[in-house]
Amino acid sequence: MTSAPTTLVIGATGTTGSRTATQLVAAGHRVRAASRRATPVAGTEHVPFDWYAPATHAAALDGVDRVYLIPPVGDSDPATTMLPFLREARAAGVRRAVLLSSSAIPEGGPAVGQVHQALPGLFEQWAVLRPSWFMQNFTGTHAHALSIRDEGVIRTATGTGRVGFVDAEDIAAVAVRALTDEQAPNTDVILTGPEALGHDDIATIITDVTGRPVVHHRLSYEEMRERLTTQVPVEFAAMLAGMDRAIAEGAEDRVTDTVHRLTGRPPGTFRSLLERETRYSG
Repeated sequence: MTSAPTTLVIGATGTTGSRTATQLVAAGHRVRAASRRATPVAGTEHVPFDWYAPATHAAALDGVDRVYLIPPVGDSDPATTMLPFLREARAAGVRRAVLLSSSAIPEGGPAVGQVHQALPGLFEQWAVLRPSWFMQNFTGTHAHALSIRDEGVIRTATGTGRVGFVDAEDIAAVAVRALTDEQAPNTDVILTGPEALGHDDIATIITDVTGRPVVHHRLSYEEMRERLTTQVPVEFAAMLAGMDRAIAEGAEDRVTDTVHRLTGRPPGTFRSLLERETRYSG
């Protein structure tokens, strides 16, 4: 008799990692929740983990056969850190890996795109989730959420460009299927919500639902890059500002049926997310 498979969730205190761990536990799966902070997800086994501390990796991988990968935050070259870990994971018996990437970063592209390119050569069972921008960027601890709460302002270089913003709960639901279905997707999947919205639309919906006026301030690429350099390294700031510019040029103006197709239910809307979070926050 073999023991039940254990899933390692890296970044288990993060936006999608915590939700993925919670949904896995709710579905009856064994979960090892890895993070730098000892904030265990209910029903999981917590293990300390730091991408930049290889001494934490072996214990995290012990007895694990599948892994959900959140790249190190703010690292413009995550492959340097992640690929040695993935080779160690394969040697330790991990059979399936599901990587969180971005709709804006193709296979072989910058940053996590290099990890995406390497993944099929490392694991027979794999998936790369490429979600659009998170709806939770406007409600959590992201810079947009903070400026909305503090100033009633969203600042971007996206112009009138639209994005198929996606609920992190839906990303997690797809991650659970990719990790636990009998057959892994063995491909990359673009995840969006049900509608493409501009940041002007986002500001209007927040105003309607919360009753607090919110406006979108449109910045140039250069203004956005300079603003971001006060928060993140220069190379990463340039990449993020470049993503805004790509949105302005229409790169993210799309919706897909991936969430519905893989989970059996339609993705949530931004308005429904706000109404849910507003209700729970009192």
